[in-house]
Amino acid sequence: MGTYSFGQKDTKDNKDIKINKDSLLAPPYKRFPTIPPFDLIQTDSTHITRDNILKKHNTLIMFFSPDCPHCQHQTEDILAFIEKLKDVQIVMATYQSFEEMVGFYQKYQMGKYANIKIGRDSKFFLPPFFKMKNLPYLALYDKNGKLLTTFEGNQPMDKILEAFDLKATN
Repeated sequence: MGTYSFGQKDTKDNKDIKINKDSLLAPPYKRFPTIPPFDLIQTDSTHITRDNILKKHNTLIMFFSPDCPHCQHQTEDILAFIEKLKDVQIVMATYQSFEEMVGFYQKYQMGKYANIKIGRDSKFFLPPFFKMKNLPYLALYDKNGKLLTTFEGNQPMDKILEAFDLKATN
């Protein structure tokens, strides 16, 4: 772990300002561990952003592809546990076409779930922010918007519920 000095002095104690090399190389979600400033186009062409999701709720951001079998399976698992997740704001984002996203929305009847928002990441903001390698990608945030953990690939629901400190059984 190295540090860099840029020849600037801290005005308080006149020491060189040092920046940890590892913090410069860390992906953005680790450098900024709060809900990212996304802007998604929903099926009704309105926008969902970090600023208009539910406040003081745990948040699950899931990046998916409508034609990805793992993403479909994860969605089915989430819907099977929707009662346990009723107080979790679920934001589902895709970069695939608007038409594919609408088909996915209709197939899984997303309109039935007040806590699920789905939108197209037309600016391709989320994949580089999270440095994604596999789908589905899940980022879990606490009620204060602070990052709890991230997952790549299908996850068992007990692992997701545990991260939110929810129980899998009644």
